[in-house]
Amino acid sequence: MRNSTALGLVALLAGVGLTAGCGGDGAPGKQGTPPKTGSADINPQPRESLRQGGTLKLSIQQWITQYNVGQVDGTQGDGSSILSLAEPKLWFADDNGVPAANPDVLAAADVSTSGGAQVVTYRLNPKAAWSDSTPITWQDFATNWKTRNGSDERFQLSGTTGYDAIANVERGADDRTVKVTFKTPYADWQTLFDPLLPGSAIDTPEEFNTGWIEKIPVWGGPWKIGSADKTSQTITMVPNPSYWGTKPLLDSIVYRALDSTAITEAYLNNEIDQAPGRQPEAYQRLAGAANTVIRTGGRWDETQLTLGHAGALADERVRQAIQNAVDRGAIAAAQSAGLPFKVNTLGSHFFMPSQDGYRDTSAEFGKFDLERARRLLDEAGWKASGDGRTRTKDGAPLKLVYVVNGNGSTDLPQLVQNMLGQAGVTVELRKVPGNDYFAKYVNVGAFDLASFRQVDNVFPSLLYPVYRTGGDQNYGGVGTPEIDALIDRAGAETDRGKATELLNQADALLWKAGHSVPLFQTPQISAVRPGLANFGAFGLRSERQYVDTGWTR
Repeated sequence: MRNSTALGLVALLAGVGLTAGCGGDGAPGKQGTPPKTGSADINPQPRESLRQGGTLKLSIQQWITQYNVGQVDGTQGDGSSILSLAEPKLWFADDNGVPAANPDVLAAADVSTSGGAQVVTYRLNPKAAWSDSTPITWQDFATNWKTRNGSDERFQLSGTTGYDAIANVERGADDRTVKVTFKTPYADWQTLFDPLLPGSAIDTPEEFNTGWIEKIPVWGGPWKIGSADKTSQTITMVPNPSYWGTKPLLDSIVYRALDSTAITEAYLNNEIDQAPGRQPEAYQRLAGAANTVIRTGGRWDETQLTLGHAGALADERVRQAIQNAVDRGAIAAAQSAGLPFKVNTLGSHFFMPSQDGYRDTSAEFGKFDLERARRLLDEAGWKASGDGRTRTKDGAPLKLVYVVNGNGSTDLPQLVQNMLGQAGVTVELRKVPGNDYFAKYVNVGAFDLASFRQVDNVFPSLLYPVYRTGGDQNYGGVGTPEIDALIDRAGAETDRGKATELLNQADALLWKAGHSVPLFQTPQISAVRPGLANFGAFGLRSERQYVDTGWTR
């Protein structure tokens, strides 16, 4: 799904195959266990051992329309990744997902509760400046807060979580010191203002909502957009010549929008330098390719089936029946076919297997139980009319529309379609253009069923807008006041153990409410050129804006 800083929503391009390979030459072998959450494989090398210059060629899923991650249409994963190269990052995460200050931008950040309220004081690098030559100051933080806290409905927001918990943002000892005071404790405060957006480019509704369409108007990171060619569907990032911090080694990064079916071929033709090997057919072709190494890792990466709440799905019993009719184990086995290890099924909306805090809370609601599914549909008044026949109620058929990204495979949707058919639910697969999938369908709740990936949500608060009632990213619209209360309590709990327990309680209620079906953890598998260093499967760690990525000598 998508979220504020990491912004995780990525279209489900791989229908059936999403898994990883092994290191070394990547030759297919006997299936083993999946990589643990947080494991990484990036060919780490010191900067001084790499050559200056060169180009990194990568693929993206679609042309980027909206770059403002705070805007409702700006949460597409590739767009947020590109933005994170061009704007100041406050934090980089280590292998365990623990953030450390990026000294290029943030000299220090201190937390105090001595006065009763939680106060975070940020001290900025005195050299930090925007591309228009103005300094980065406390005012940029204040503008981000004012525009993203939900107090002004003219700003079309992707979420308000965390910003709505702030009481005030003010100048500290000088313009480079920021004092942020919270109304109530907020445990995941490090998710806020990261990347930092330039206040001058978001301070009016017009600038915020439309000023970032197909462009980044002001930048302050190590990269900037050098060119964007909509005809060739390529976006070229080049080093920001006025960047005061660590300079990129590469001369450019070229992103090219490709359908999922074209990525493997593009890699094999040396048109790009990295390709995902999550689909079995792709993995088999990539693992044996020349000039290729397979890198794997354990990312926070969930493939989810989201349910709507209109029509037949307004009844909780119908949503629960959908959950029980979906065989998650069979889907995970399909993802694993032809790959070196099995993928993990998921019993949690908030945590990955092997991640601290993970607990399978699905209980009877996430169990594959076709008889229970049929019984729930009977109780909801949807009458069966024979094996393989569509159920009806008051003469109307039980038919759901599954909106499918046109850039991706229909394998997973077809599996779900067949499974639900066994319970008497007819599913229409409606394939829509990839560039319209989120903006015109998912974001506005125009679906009964939809599949996508949620990635990099190491901080649970990034998921709060997904699961709160009326949350900006709760696209299916399913929720309860009880879930909201538990999420709110977890957000204000600074004791991680207590917060985790509250989230697991909320998770159990999400299963009961039939919000969505977490299907499986998508392991990272990446075919890359062997001469590429500090790049590959990053796991939970940050890629550090690709400033250390480069080619070996």
